[in-house]
Amino acid sequence: MMPSVLIVDDEKNTREGLQQALEDSYDVSIASNADEAFNLMDAQEFEVVLTDLRMPGGRNGLRVIDRALALPNKPAVIMMTAYGSIETAVEAMKRGAVDFLTKPVNIERLEMLIQRALKTKTLEVEVRQLHERLDDKFNFDGIIGNSQALRDVLGRVRLVAPSKATILIEGESGTGKELVAQAIHQASPRVRGPFVAVHCAALSENLLESEIFGHERGAFTGATERRVGRFEAADGGTLFLDEIGEISQSTQVKLLRFLETKTIERVGGTKPIPLDVRLVAATNRSLEKLVIEGKFREDLFFRLNVVRITMPPLRARTEDIPQLLAHYIKQFSKENKTPPLTVEPGAMRYLQAYPWPGNIRELRNFCENAVVLRRGGKLTEFDLEPRFRGELKTALPALPSGAHSEAMADAASHDGGGALPPVAPRAAAPSMYSVEENEKRLLREALIKARGNRTRAAELMGISRRTLHRKLLQWPDLDVLDK
Repeated sequence: MMPSVLIVDDEKNTREGLQQALEDSYDVSIASNADEAFNLMDAQEFEVVLTDLRMPGGRNGLRVIDRALALPNKPAVIMMTAYGSIETAVEAMKRGAVDFLTKPVNIERLEMLIQRALKTKTLEVEVRQLHERLDDKFNFDGIIGNSQALRDVLGRVRLVAPSKATILIEGESGTGKELVAQAIHQASPRVRGPFVAVHCAALSENLLESEIFGHERGAFTGATERRVGRFEAADGGTLFLDEIGEISQSTQVKLLRFLETKTIERVGGTKPIPLDVRLVAATNRSLEKLVIEGKFREDLFFRLNVVRITMPPLRARTEDIPQLLAHYIKQFSKENKTPPLTVEPGAMRYLQAYPWPGNIRELRNFCENAVVLRRGGKLTEFDLEPRFRGELKTALPALPSGAHSEAMADAASHDGGGALPPVAPRAAAPSMYSVEENEKRLLREALIKARGNRTRAAELMGISRRTLHRKLLQWPDLDVLDK
């Protein structure tokens, strides 16, 4: 589709001549006055508006500029007039015109200005879309969950984000500390500045100091040129230091100096470099304990701990698990171009009962694995690895001592003497369940072992399929698969 251009000029020969000159490369519309231009701009979008300055009717080209730039998708505006003057050009540019032409119009220069205006407009759209994507990814709405534990964290983030305070984020690995740091940056006045992250545990002591503070040429063997560190790269924005409990004593001293003076020195340098950087640090270790052990400076701890945010583990916000699963399954299904994967209620119960020691990172990896291997369909409890099923204590409790034989006898009496399954009894414990409860547990374990196949489950139990069917009618909560 050709770019759209609107030409506004009260001189018929001028507007039609320009239309003819441009129509091979552009979709050109013309207007003889400001009112016609207003009507056309209300009816359709234009990428470039070329308008005369002086026109009859009391509405000149400056009014056209104002109206064009008030539109939601504002076009690039170029002013043209036979009355070229510095004052007119300055006024047009103040109103938002991208350039200025005098009559008679040089067509080659006009086409050059149009092309330049279109490129500028394209870049502006791309930048706006990029910021929208970043805002969508890192704003608070992008942090998934609605549990009270998460709402408490985000409420604290909203309070501290606009401030200049140093922030310490603590929590287990995989709880989303970096995501919260990015959200703090996005909600702060530094949002248009850089967000720079350093994972301290991933670098050796010497490399980490150089990475953070930079180094001068000749500072150490192999330093053949000056290097700007992450602090300088984050000037005007936010520096996120993850796993700060892993940094050495010498790096701690330099970090403390920055927090006190807002200056750094490169490795091998002596000149202080003033910087405007907000520091957000994170740790999965107790800094207080490290201070007691003499591994972390107490004065640095107090400087970092201006505002503390504690990230809850996933096991403390289990009500968020269905929403997180849906989000990541949708994401990985889209990336892998696979049909949607549905998590069945039985599987969801186990996944919500599982403690997720790796937190959201582990859940995310689980979703990617499930999407890639299942490639659509349904995820049932029988598709889960034993580590997931073993954690639902209420569904699969340990059988008490003697319950196995009691349940066998009871089931046999219902089926003409058939023996119960070769399903191994659980560890012995004082009897606390009724015969009926024990039988239900054995039936469920047989169904799980048979992956929901009723015939196979009946064989494992040593009973007929008819008896199994009767038991499932009696205890419908055991009938976990479609018939």
